[in-house]
Amino acid sequence: MAPPSVAIIGAGFGGLGMAVRLTAAGYRDVTVFEKADDVGGVWRDNTYPGAECDVPAHLYSFSFAPNPRWTRRFPRQPEIRDYLRACVRRYGLAPHLRLSTPVRGAAFDEAAGEWRLDLGGGRTHRARVLVSAVGQLGTPALPDIPGRDSFAGTAFHSARWRHDHDLSGRAVAVVGTGASAIQFVPRIQPLAERLTLFQIDAPHVLPKGDRPYGPGAAALFRALPAAQRLSRMRQYWAYEWRAPAFTRWPALMSAVDAWAVAHLRSRVADPGLRRALRPAGPPGCKRILLSDDYYPALERPNVEVVTSPITRIGPRGLTTQDGRHHTADTLVYGTGFAAARFLDGLEVTGLGGRDLHAAWDGGAEAYLGITVAGFPNLFLLYGPNTNLGHNSIVHMLESQIHYTLECVRLLERRGLRWLDVRPAAQRRFADWVAERTRATVFDRGCASWYRTASGRHTVNWPGSTVSYRLRTRRVRLGDYRLQPRDAPPPGAPGPLGQPHRPAAPAPPEPAPEPRR
Repeated sequence: MAPPSVAIIGAGFGGLGMAVRLTAAGYRDVTVFEKADDVGGVWRDNTYPGAECDVPAHLYSFSFAPNPRWTRRFPRQPEIRDYLRACVRRYGLAPHLRLSTPVRGAAFDEAAGEWRLDLGGGRTHRARVLVSAVGQLGTPALPDIPGRDSFAGTAFHSARWRHDHDLSGRAVAVVGTGASAIQFVPRIQPLAERLTLFQIDAPHVLPKGDRPYGPGAAALFRALPAAQRLSRMRQYWAYEWRAPAFTRWPALMSAVDAWAVAHLRSRVADPGLRRALRPAGPPGCKRILLSDDYYPALERPNVEVVTSPITRIGPRGLTTQDGRHHTADTLVYGTGFAAARFLDGLEVTGLGGRDLHAAWDGGAEAYLGITVAGFPNLFLLYGPNTNLGHNSIVHMLESQIHYTLECVRLLERRGLRWLDVRPAAQRRFADWVAERTRATVFDRGCASWYRTASGRHTVNWPGSTVSYRLRTRRVRLGDYRLQPRDAPPPGAPGPLGQPHRPAAPAPPEPAPEPRR
């Protein structure tokens, strides 16, 4: 039987990593669809000044593709984008890429056991396996503020930075103080005549401690790869030990709060500004940020931090709840992404015409964050409840890539038309996630992009990366319905004209109870 064909949507870390592992395993019919004209995902899109990673370079890279040439501990956007381009060259992925080719929809053909992708303009593509690697951070979130469209100046989101718009001498208003804003604000502050920063909630900011790798370190990593592996392992455990504080005993995060306050005091001399920047809520409930230059930038004389909520945006500025009007000719939104809107803009239809977004009407969920009942041979990378607050998402992606590859191998070895996670298994997993999340710092009452508007947690993994890797190291057949390749499709006439009822090729294992 021919090996399964695989279609991958997205050419960021997830999509490229999946393609590398599939082709290395001998699968040749692998196609990666990317809507943009280059690879890189979020590291292609986010080109704002100061864009860089907050996870060390040796950990924020594939374990199977170490890069001894990182120039600094925390890599910057161009270097990460170039790393992904280098992976394409290193592993010969160019023939598998279809750039500038957005996927508009995907529908499962039950009879053929294939996904039919709609590429627009009447173009289609068929593949037995569909992998979504569109991630969680692709759709910029804009605040719902009255009059937002009436602004007469130049307005843009940080993920769609207007490099053609010179900020020199401008009155710049920045809305939001998230992970992007604390990176670009120090870069644009020296340019602007006046910068007004509208703070929704004061984030917890810790020192970053970035430093360049000198020529000696680069030479060592090139000559002795084991040194870089040791560095990666040390960085991994330095981050992983924090998992219990995030996921089991949030009271331990009080030490992080004290650290953040100490950092604030050491960097900001003005008592009034310190009060305005005092972190709100428990640390970790929202994303903890790292920066060495954010606080000093806010003390500059051309910067004002506004904590009164914005009530309206007008043609020439913003009005806040205290009645003040803040004039601006440039408006930059540092308001993050619609992370809870998974597969946003992609129409996906499964068994019996089931619509994926309708199935997710109450909030996205997937078994292990990877498979969804009623959507056979569909695998999600960076899917629901797989984001982290304490470690590298690349590590989580590699766990998901391994699991997906094992499922593809099952399809081939067992001669399956498809495999489809059982609804009961998905429900048990979703219940476990909901129960387990209640013990985490993510469920401590603050509003964040970690949850939906209704309050449901659909983004973060409520455990350690070790526990996730253990759960994804093998596929539990009892959690799946298996459709043999040589059996008639569901609904086809049986021997006496009765609808065929396929049997699984092997007795299913008892579905395991979730670990508590």
